[in-house]
Amino acid sequence: MEATTVAGEENHHLSVLIADEDTKRLLQMERIVRDLGHDVIARAIDPDKVAHATRAERPDVALVALGQSSDHALALISKIVHESICPVIALLDAKNPAFIAKAAKRGIFAYIDHTDREELQGAIEIVLHRFAEFRDLEGAFGRRAIIERAKGILMERHLITEHDAFERLRRNSQRTGRKLPDVADAVASSHLMLPGPPRPPHPPTDY
Repeated sequence: MEATTVAGEENHHLSVLIADEDTKRLLQMERIVRDLGHDVIARAIDPDKVAHATRAERPDVALVALGQSSDHALALISKIVHESICPVIALLDAKNPAFIAKAAKRGIFAYIDHTDREELQGAIEIVLHRFAEFRDLEGAFGRRAIIERAKGILMERHLITEHDAFERLRRNSQRTGRKLPDVADAVASSHLMLPGPPRPPHPPTDY
């Protein structure tokens, strides 16, 4: 079966990390993933090693299987999610609402309760969409936050209104051809070098 993108276009092979405490099942999942046309770039059993593998290999998606120990699977999920590199899909042999609730709190993007190839491919496509939307939203919040921070810095240093601070950022963006978030980031990054706010004049001293 040829791997496809969520938009239905041909896609390069995805890089997949598989984590499972059961070595035999891990190898079985590797065969399924490869049959789908994807590349397995890392296999992991130990939670600490899965964190290292996520950082080093930077997979497109990670699959974490629930084995005998739910704590072990949850630890694997937490380590991967902490790296914020790729979405995580939980793999179960049967329905387990209690585990799914805990896994959801740790940041999984989807789960499947059996290893059907078509369902796995569908889950991969869905989580890639969701993860892309999540990163876009995260980036939008980050850009807004940096603009708000830059406005606050300009308001403090120049004793101007919020509107005037934004206009300064906007004019600089237009003049330099740089995007507004980039201008704001430059202000926030170099605010220690900006002049301090004007000081009120000292009252005359009576002798």
